[in-house]
Amino acid sequence: MHRKIKEAAVRLWGKRRGDAGMVTSEYAMGIIAAVGFALLLYEVVTSGQVRAELQDIVKKALSARM
Repeated sequence: MHRKIKEAAVRLWGKRRGDAGMVTSEYAMGIIAAVGFALLLYEVVTSGQVRAELQDIVKKALSARM
């Protein structure tokens, strides 16, 4: 009985090991997507109108009385 369980576990483990490369490619695609999103966000934040609005918000916050 134990031998059959062991054989089944070995077969399942062998099938599981075949997907080892997919994890690396998934991480790579995630990193590429994150970098693309970061670049897009950087472009939006550094655009003229958004930059002026952010500077205005910071100026108001710094000049507020407590």
